[in-house]
Amino acid sequence: MPIFDALSTAQLDHLVYLAVLGSVLTGYLLISMRGRVHTMLRHAVLWALLITGVAAAYGLWDNLQYSTVAVQSAEGDGVVLRRGYDGQYHLTLELTGPSGQPHPVRFIIDTGASDMVLTREDAFKLGFGPTSLQYLGTARTANGVTRTAQVTLDQVTLQGHVSQRVRALVNEGDLHASLLGMGYLERFARIEIMRDRLRIVF
Repeated sequence: MPIFDALSTAQLDHLVYLAVLGSVLTGYLLISMRGRVHTMLRHAVLWALLITGVAAAYGLWDNLQYSTVAVQSAEGDGVVLRRGYDGQYHLTLELTGPSGQPHPVRFIIDTGASDMVLTREDAFKLGFGPTSLQYLGTARTANGVTRTAQVTLDQVTLQGHVSQRVRALVNEGDLHASLLGMGYLERFARIEIMRDRLRIVF
């Protein structure tokens, strides 16, 4: 599979900005070393390269901010999420399991799924030990079929909105992040997706 097929549009933009910056630096060095170039012309070209470099750096910084600022924020009667650099919406919930201690868990929102699916690492942090998980179910993922164990969370909290006894699944396979399906999100009044933002209305 060609490498560019595996890259998102944002990642391609990132590569373009890096290529432009590299070209600017290379061009600057080449022109600076050529003493035969007329002084005024050289200065004009150098200024043009400098402006192009600043513009490319600004675009690259904007892209980097786009990834780091992809967080949730309270807005009126709900929460607003900004799409991350990976093209996904991320939501952090405070979960309480058998340990009795609330822990923040960062989810990727999967609007095509119905269940809340925890990675084994997140499940262990909440107090679900390896011996307490019974992998009796199955789920189909991008990596094939994997086994799942059903658990019940004592409490799930989002910005003061508390849900009791929430059902979740623990994925036996390797997940890079826990997934949040519509089963939990449907507890709220409304879900709105507007371009690069997702709004959860309480």
